Amino acid sequence: MPESHKISRRAILAAAPAAAALTVAGCDKSAAQPTKRPRIAALVTEVRRLSHGEVILDRFLEGFGWESGHHRPQVDLVSLYVDQFPESDLSRERAARFPQLKIYPSVEKALTCGGDKLAVDGVMIIGEHGKYPVNEKGQTLYPRFEFFQQAYEVFSKSGRVVPVFNDKHLSWNWEQCSKMNGLARCIGVPMMAGSSLPITWRIPPVEMPDEAVVEEAMSVGNGNPDSYDFHLLETIQCFVERRKDGETGVVKLQALRGDAVWRALEAGNWAAGGWDPQLFEACLCRSHMLAPAREGFNHVYPTPADMARMVKDPVAYRFEYVDGLKATMLLLNGLVGDITFAARIKGQSEPLSTLMYIGGGNETQPFNFDALVWNIEQFFLTGKAPYPFERTLLTSGLVAAGIDSLDRKGEWIDTPHLEISYSPTRHSTFRRT
Repeated sequence: MPESHKISRRAILAAAPAAAALTVAGCDKSAAQPTKRPRIAALVTEVRRLSHGEVILDRFLEGFGWESGHHRPQVDLVSLYVDQFPESDLSRERAARFPQLKIYPSVEKALTCGGDKLAVDGVMIIGEHGKYPVNEKGQTLYPRFEFFQQAYEVFSKSGRVVPVFNDKHLSWNWEQCSKMNGLARCIGVPMMAGSSLPITWRIPPVEMPDEAVVEEAMSVGNGNPDSYDFHLLETIQCFVERRKDGETGVVKLQALRGDAVWRALEAGNWAAGGWDPQLFEACLCRSHMLAPAREGFNHVYPTPADMARMVKDPVAYRFEYVDGLKATMLLLNGLVGDITFAARIKGQSEPLSTLMYIGGGNETQPFNFDALVWNIEQFFLTGKAPYPFERTLLTSGLVAAGIDSLDRKGEWIDTPHLEISYSPTRHSTFRRT
């Protein structure tokens, strides 16, 4: 039995008394589907300009552009728990401006709206940004799991569960990721998680063909490990999970950094320790933010020497799936400023490739969270996640394994705990309009 299932089983056994209490209390799962406008609580690390707290909460409060009009969500954000209040805090201003919204001093009070029992119909965990401890591996210890654990305790005491959305990966720690999954399954909490990448625009708007046999896949982008690696891994996963026979999970991973990345680039293929150069070229050529390798020329394809000069801290994750699929994620700050994807499909001479367009990520053109908020809203309205929670469980584990391999100087990490099988949704959920 894969180690992930063993950990999850321990989590379920540990949660059994609470689950029994829910049953005794007559926990009716249909109670999570309110007849009135759903009331939502948000558990946030901080709310400041361009933080995930701001860009998600503001869309629920004020609406956002969707298709050809301004969409106002059919749910009410009524309570907040904010863990940190920097000088640039915006949460107090929002609570003052929106009468229905109140800030509470604890997770429990936010979920009970100051009472004794669960008083909301959905929960958002937005544990990104803020000043938190950083461990020896360079991971920021955001309290996503701790927020969920406290919400779980409220569910158990109240005899009722509601849908929970978790922004980005589940935790910096695999054991916590697995325990969150185990606790949620134990008492039947509907779960949704992840970021904007799988549901953003694609240029061109391509999808993995039905019954495709994918031989190798790649995502290239910018950012740092323990943060943007998750986005690139999600990008790979939302495509390859649609291959023939669905998802089977990952058996091992190797992370490279610095000169080891350039040696892998020169290797020329997977068997030699690198990756398919045609996939790499396709990713770079799909980028809208490929930095010029020569002054005054915008379309020169960079040489390996150019890349080594432009990228100060390259990072690559190479990993293999149960069914033999090979995949590579490359963080190349200084060379690209966006995220692209390419895949080698058996029987096709040219790679499938696209740009995951999400905006510029700056003051003048912030990242676009409209599609993510729209999908979260649908989740709260229906109680059903629009795409598999297992995707985020798997990619969360890949982030943790990548960090472990970097910490061990590029050692291969066996990942039997990531042999997670699941099927994708029938219809793709990326944004087309």
